[in-house]
Amino acid sequence: MPIAPIPEGYPTVTSYLVVANAAALIEFAQRAFAATEVHRIKRPDGSVAHAEIRIGGSPVMLADASGQWKAMPSSLFIYCADCDAMFQSAVAAGAAPVMQPADQHHGDRMGGVLDTNGNYWWLATRRENLGSEELQRRADAQFQRQRPAAS
Repeated sequence: MPIAPIPEGYPTVTSYLVVANAAALIEFAQRAFAATEVHRIKRPDGSVAHAEIRIGGSPVMLADASGQWKAMPSSLFIYCADCDAMFQSAVAAGAAPVMQPADQHHGDRMGGVLDTNGNYWWLATRRENLGSEELQRRADAQFQRQRPAAS
């Protein structure tokens, strides 16, 4: 039987985080987002060479920064059943709030947090399904409201 070029259960694009403290990020994701740890490969010094967690059905790969692979903050977007509850869970797990959950013009209720590794996690619950034209109309209206008043 041939080997599939894309492993079963993986999307074509998978997030890969390089952070200063992968073990702490794994623990945070478990507390904040009910992540499950799939595996963790350690270097001889105990740091994380490679790990994988799953949040819902999505894999997230991560590792500790090392050598030429420097820590770099990322931004991830999680759709969930209740973004308000997940936001509270993330804050309780140590994240800093950056945007309180609120209904957005694009049809999602959304909030955001910043973890201790500098990664932004955007948490959203879909409230309305909108077509491209309605999304653009609402975006135009939002941009108009944000435009500074002429003096």
